[in-house]
Amino acid sequence: MRPHGRRSLAVAMIRGYRVRRRRHPLPGACAILAALVLATGAACSGEQGGAAHGREPRTVDACPEPVEGFAVSVDGDGQPLEPADPSENLAGRGEQADPRSLSGRTTAELDNERVHPVVDAPAPELPVEVASCDGEIVEIDDASRILAVDLYGTLAEIVFSLGLGDRVVGRDISTGFPRAENLPVVTPGGHDLNAEAVLELNPTVVLTDSSIGPPEVHQQLRDAGIPVVFFDDSRTIDGIPSQIRAVAGALGVPDAAEALIDRTEGEIAGAMAMAPDDVEPLRIAFLYTRGGMVQLLAGPGSGADAMIRAIGAVDVGTDIGLDQPFTQITSEALIEAQPDVVIMMTKGLESIGGVEGMAELPGLAQTPAGEHRRVVDMDDAQLLSFGPRTGATIAALAEAVYAP
Repeated sequence: MRPHGRRSLAVAMIRGYRVRRRRHPLPGACAILAALVLATGAACSGEQGGAAHGREPRTVDACPEPVEGFAVSVDGDGQPLEPADPSENLAGRGEQADPRSLSGRTTAELDNERVHPVVDAPAPELPVEVASCDGEIVEIDDASRILAVDLYGTLAEIVFSLGLGDRVVGRDISTGFPRAENLPVVTPGGHDLNAEAVLELNPTVVLTDSSIGPPEVHQQLRDAGIPVVFFDDSRTIDGIPSQIRAVAGALGVPDAAEALIDRTEGEIAGAMAMAPDDVEPLRIAFLYTRGGMVQLLAGPGSGADAMIRAIGAVDVGTDIGLDQPFTQITSEALIEAQPDVVIMMTKGLESIGGVEGMAELPGLAQTPAGEHRRVVDMDDAQLLSFGPRTGATIAALAEAVYAP
């Protein structure tokens, strides 16, 4: 949830009174304090910020409004886009099989899992003061050791795409692309931060959101003098340019943000144009499962609905009137929805025994997807991350659904 009221108050505080959160022990004390960091509540910094040279901090809002229609009808600044070229869609690549005749499992895979920086090693212009999404005012004057963590790995993907990957010191379990895979993991138990693991890395700034916790660890890091900034935890296509700008602004590289937004916009628009326009839109259900205990059907606001629309299909959860992002699967709901295809996260599909287990979900056997055992799965960390690689994700999903 985005705390609009607190955010507005935070912005006002920045502009008026410049409330600051500062605790910066001398760099030379790092070795001495390393073993005592939990007890002393101190963090070490090895990079001088602009404040040391008398530079006034710029102000950054970590929760800017999304750009409605991004890469569909408008660009990152909200200006109208040219209509997509219909010759780019899959139907224009030659004769394709009727997607309703396809059966079995297809795994959607990115052509290239690497994250490509839009610029090489930009120099951060610091300090900046950030209106964090949790209402705090956070000053960042050192981006030499960055830790970016959230449920989907989106924030780290943005940092690497901005050209600051060499400054990242750790990762969450969702951040697994090649350049990051060997970094220390600070969420060893899943999606909960381990305070000791974070403090051992001596980060100069932590970027996060409310999708990952617990709150006690966030506070412990702040008490240790580490700037912790919360960003919007919603994941949508419309939110991509705003999130890129917020992260880049907090790290002092706003120009890199605009270049990354332009590139991302072009890739998403190109991927969306792949959807065939010569067939009736497929009906697709996104199912989120974790064994027998968690079995959910996605609906409006889930993020899955945006990905399904992006490939020219109908999100059945939204179509049958679900009013929550995720709802417990029932036979009645799936029979009413009549999906042609099911989309799942790879680990979720495996957690219920693969295609055989999926076929046993309540009501699915009475649908076209169940009859054809038609499922498309994709890596958990890619499908709903809504970061700079979203265009590649949409393209991979379209290929798997329409032309495997």
